[in-house]
Amino acid sequence: MSAGAPEKPEAAGVPAWVMTFADLMTLLMCFFVLLLSFSEMDVAKFKQLSGSMKEAFGVQSEIDVRTIPKGTSVVAQEFSPGKPEPTAVNAIRQFTIDSNRNTLDALSRELQEIEETREHARRLRMALKEEIEKGSVSIQTEGMKVIVHIMENASFDSGYADVRPEFLPVLQEIAELIDNNSGEITVSGHTDNVPISNERFRSNWDLSTSRAVSVAHELLRRASIDPENVIVTGHADTRPRADNETPENRAKNRRVDVSIVRGKEIDQLRSMSIAEALQSSELGAPVVNAEGAATSATETKEPQP
Repeated sequence: MSAGAPEKPEAAGVPAWVMTFADLMTLLMCFFVLLLSFSEMDVAKFKQLSGSMKEAFGVQSEIDVRTIPKGTSVVAQEFSPGKPEPTAVNAIRQFTIDSNRNTLDALSRELQEIEETREHARRLRMALKEEIEKGSVSIQTEGMKVIVHIMENASFDSGYADVRPEFLPVLQEIAELIDNNSGEITVSGHTDNVPISNERFRSNWDLSTSRAVSVAHELLRRASIDPENVIVTGHADTRPRADNETPENRAKNRRVDVSIVRGKEIDQLRSMSIAEALQSSELGAPVVNAEGAATSATETKEPQP
């Protein structure tokens, strides 16, 4: 610079590049803050790092790491790995189970069966209104099951398994409301815990089973039901409705239950999807060989050496 040239004045304040540098630092800080907010703490990895710092600085207590450090994965959380099936051919067999249709069908059928069960119980209560008021019969529902409790005080003499003649019209009314569309019918006999042993019944097991058989015979004689849909069991005093401490409770336990169970088709619908998938896998499921070419599942290949 010549001696006569005027000296250039310096600009006041910080240099212009400082603003650009400050913006860059702010963006970097925000970026790392976001990374920190998205991260998850892995306790096992933290303990392992703490152990490494102890070796470096000698100020951290020793921590025994028993688990392998691992991170979390959205794929591992949301999807389960498939189980490969070994095969003698150089192929990978894949198929999927489309169970949405059968699942929806089963759910719709279950709701329908529950409504029909409630309607069936309502008709039984109307037909047996007088017996229910007397306490000789009671009716309850459990899901898709209607249970008719036939009490001993009106249907059987104490210590006997023959149905009283005056109770046969009640069984007639019950039989008229049962058919093959009602579902599976289970007739089960129950007693109290007072033991019995005579020339006819060796125990309460004999008595409860004989009473259930008597009721089943009367129902089969009067109702248009298939005997294959009827199950007869005797439980003695193993399934009481109340404790056997008082005479009233023991009277509740001396009974024959007629259970009408619906919904056998629902289990079949729920199992159809798996059966169909297995069948499609055997007959026509897509197969991908080791080279990536898609072939039919019915094709056969030479086993690999």
